[in-house]
Amino acid sequence: MAAPHPDRTTASPDDWWRDAAIYQVYPRSFADGDGDGTGDLAGVRARLPYLAELGVDAVWFTPWYLSPLADGGYDVADYRTIDPAFGTLDEAERLITEARELGIRTIVDIVPNHVSDQHPWFRAALAAGPGSPERKLFHFRPGRGEHGELPPNDWPSQFAGRTWTRVEDGEWYLHLFTPQQPDLNWAHPAVREEHEEVLRFWFERGVAGVRIDSAALPAKDPDLPDFVEGRDPHPYVDRDELHEIYRSWRRVADAHGGFFVGEVWLPDAERFARYLRPDELHTAFNFNFLTCPWDADRLRGAIDDTLAEHAPVGAPATWVLCNHDVTRTVTRYGRADTGFDFAAKKFGTPTDLELGTRRARAAALLTLALPGSVYLYQGEELGLPEADIPRERIQDPMHFRSDGTDPGRDGCRVPLPWTADAPYAGFGSRTEPWLPQPAGWSAYAADLQVGDPDSMLVLYRTALRLRRAEAGLGDGPLEWLPAPAGVLAFRRAPGLVCVVNLATTPARLPDHELVLLASSPLDAEGRLPSDTAVWLRG
Repeated sequence: MAAPHPDRTTASPDDWWRDAAIYQVYPRSFADGDGDGTGDLAGVRARLPYLAELGVDAVWFTPWYLSPLADGGYDVADYRTIDPAFGTLDEAERLITEARELGIRTIVDIVPNHVSDQHPWFRAALAAGPGSPERKLFHFRPGRGEHGELPPNDWPSQFAGRTWTRVEDGEWYLHLFTPQQPDLNWAHPAVREEHEEVLRFWFERGVAGVRIDSAALPAKDPDLPDFVEGRDPHPYVDRDELHEIYRSWRRVADAHGGFFVGEVWLPDAERFARYLRPDELHTAFNFNFLTCPWDADRLRGAIDDTLAEHAPVGAPATWVLCNHDVTRTVTRYGRADTGFDFAAKKFGTPTDLELGTRRARAAALLTLALPGSVYLYQGEELGLPEADIPRERIQDPMHFRSDGTDPGRDGCRVPLPWTADAPYAGFGSRTEPWLPQPAGWSAYAADLQVGDPDSMLVLYRTALRLRRAEAGLGDGPLEWLPAPAGVLAFRRAPGLVCVVNLATTPARLPDHELVLLASSPLDAEGRLPSDTAVWLRG
């Protein structure tokens, strides 16, 4: 088993999250320990040495709770039980302990906006009928129209389709996502009490932090008015009531030494920063950077904006290139439009994977050199592309609720390739994975890349090792340096510089003593080629 890696030198044990490298595990697709075609906790436990050798500080698990999997586990039926497809609660506790022995902390995912329609609360609400206390935990309303045949309001869905579903007794219930995900009523004290107890449950089992799904959505205008574009305050996004909720959560986290990272999609920098005040969330995901195209000016603007957003509240920035909802980096960067927008996703978008891979390698060094913490989605370290899933095998509800026009998110969730010459590329041994692996998937297998000094995996391992060893990386200041058009250059500490060339011609490097790491070889004249990044000393 791999030896535990040392604690970072730039953050104290209590604020390790300020400059941590955190690896996102999507359990269904990480590793299949029992060979049934679905990833599980046994598979993760077997691969903990791989994660330790990669050099990450923590692992964030997308929901591993009991769930009908109507939306990839984000429809939770019981927060205190592990879904049998993944394992048991006892196994989760062993995983948390074994990971910590290797220096890897565990982060779990909490989904406060909604639960599954199979959750005991919602089943009780359906059985109890209109006006019952059980229904007050959700948003049940009579319909409009002569016979209540119309939804109570016209709110748009976070996916496509309606946000209201009518039940047999004539009432309607709200679901901003799928009908299988009824929204909770956060004005009800029992909802708040239950979630605080769930937080305590997992902190007491040794988790170090919690990722909060759709963190800006739980609170709703109690009048549930019709949607009016531009109305302030918004009826269900970024409402002021949320801040007291997260203050109470922070008190729970502080009592257990835990931390939060919120999924907060907001265009307003000032309102975004409110979630990061010292008594609320510790960190929040930086989607401005994630969705930014491969363009020097746009990336510099995203970096500057991000640091400016966080500065007033003293919170560290987070950096991420991809996650379980977003087109994989090597595919996105190989397209004509290198940005990301959910509304722009469509089938058949061409990509140049060689170009995308070159840019993704450079982007990895850029991201890992920025101040704050960084999140790495499973498979990014292998350079996996977005997979084309046959239409008949797509499972993502985003696809079906768009009437089949949206390809959905399954393409970035394909099970990982571990061993090139093993069945199903080493993901599992007996059964075809729950999503099909494309032809040639084994070429990306981890066992092939470990021995290849030019592989994406070796690049990530080396970069993460240097990031841990160099006191100037991680949290701290950033100083931009003069650079030609299309080139980003910044200093992280005296003698430590990152240069990224997004221009079409090679770039001269600033004076330096040593090249610590380059995403691709320098040219014969020692210049930085296009779509290449380098870390320099001197």
